[in-house]
Amino acid sequence: MIKDERLNIRLSARQKTVLAQAAQVRHTTVSDFVLETAVQAAEQLIAEQSHFRLPEADWKAFCEILDAPPKPIAALRTLLNEPSVFDRDVP
Repeated sequence: MIKDERLNIRLSARQKTVLAQAAQVRHTTVSDFVLETAVQAAEQLIAEQSHFRLPEADWKAFCEILDAPPKPIAALRTLLNEPSVFDRDVP
């Protein structure tokens, strides 16, 4: 992968020391350590926003609600039976 973008961050001396120690434990550079862990955290956060897990009983209840016929809503029926602004003739 070509790395042609830069990201600059400011940090405290303590934060830099912690990152350096963690990178040393992983036998990598601070830059590679920060990049790898930041990307993993970002991917995890994105996945959590698009995937969710439910206990089996809750999943079954969720599916039953999705599979149930829709409840009639009088206001929605009225709205859908009225002419749209796009149905009107414009001079």
